[in-house]
Amino acid sequence: MAGDRMSWARLLKWSLSYIDGARPSRAISEEERRWLAEAVGRHMAEDVVSRLREIALLMSTPLSVLEAQGITPDDIEDLLAELQVHVESIDIANGMSDHPIIFFHSLLIVGYHGLTVVYLRNSNARVRAKAADVVTTVVQNNPTSQQLVMEASGFEPLVSNFTSDPDLTARIKALGALSSLIRNNKPGVAAFRLANGYAGLRDALNSESARFQRKALSLTHYLLSENHSDCSVFAQLGFPRLMMRLVSSDDSGVREAALGGLLELARDTALGNRTLLADQDRLQRLLWGRIQSIRMMAPDDLDAAREERQLVDSLWVTCYHQPSMLHREGLLVLPGEESFEQPPDVAGRFFEPLRQGSVRRAAPDERSDTGNGTGGGMMLLLGPAPGNSESN
Repeated sequence: MAGDRMSWARLLKWSLSYIDGARPSRAISEEERRWLAEAVGRHMAEDVVSRLREIALLMSTPLSVLEAQGITPDDIEDLLAELQVHVESIDIANGMSDHPIIFFHSLLIVGYHGLTVVYLRNSNARVRAKAADVVTTVVQNNPTSQQLVMEASGFEPLVSNFTSDPDLTARIKALGALSSLIRNNKPGVAAFRLANGYAGLRDALNSESARFQRKALSLTHYLLSENHSDCSVFAQLGFPRLMMRLVSSDDSGVREAALGGLLELARDTALGNRTLLADQDRLQRLLWGRIQSIRMMAPDDLDAAREERQLVDSLWVTCYHQPSMLHREGLLVLPGEESFEQPPDVAGRFFEPLRQGSVRRAAPDERSDTGNGTGGGMMLLLGPAPGNSESN
């Protein structure tokens, strides 16, 4: 039965045979359950791959031909949105270990060259942004997809859109795609560095968009943590000054990301970045200002600012070698919160009775040994007591 060619009509007829009411329904065997699951999965997979073929055909068609047929930029945007849904639905981006044939076949038929080069360079900003969205979904945490996009010359238009696209949304989407493309991808990081991507990140931090700033800070933090030798490059490009300005942002995500970036720079001692930061009165004033703001927060806001509290204190300790006022006033770890540095003690309560019993047995005022064997002290069985050996 598992080898039969399946159709939805046959599947419906087979299912209705169990509930037609003409006779009592019988239990479905395990073999039939497996067949049903395989049949439905195979049909859905074939349907998705068939639709991906159609999308690939449309994507390979010249734009002038599509426009002559009445295809508008809105239609192309919808097409890319559908492609993204299909990619997510069958989990292509994460690698379908259960369906490797579908995974690799879909990667080939989508046509990355048409996607990354043609549509990332489309004259419509919404199309460029949606194309970057699809790239983000496809390459995220997938080395094979990252390599295919790099080989298809998809990196260059992404960098161009990120650094110079006149549309802000398209720039933000391109940065998101680049971030997914180069993470855990050493050739991608090297290409980003050579393409002057660090300067693009600096420009993003200078923008007025909190969303753009958050994405740029996130990628900056990743690059700093992965390659400490680049800390000096970021310092020379003025990132410490920009991050210090963003520490006072109204957006909590921007503040936390800026504090995290400063902490990475401050922890790098190879070229004196810690001294560079610690000697700047501006940083101390900014941190002091954040501490005062945190002290004035309402309880709910204080609880929501947990990461910011930890980052402010960690940066203060790193730069000035002493705990901050948050630590001294009990605002670093609130009641009910676990310590940021230590894992929760989940087994301590089981050993507490043993520890207390040990303390009671070894209390010095009750069981101290006088040394002559006559004081009633507790005898540790490590060898014969001196007094007892003589009497024996």
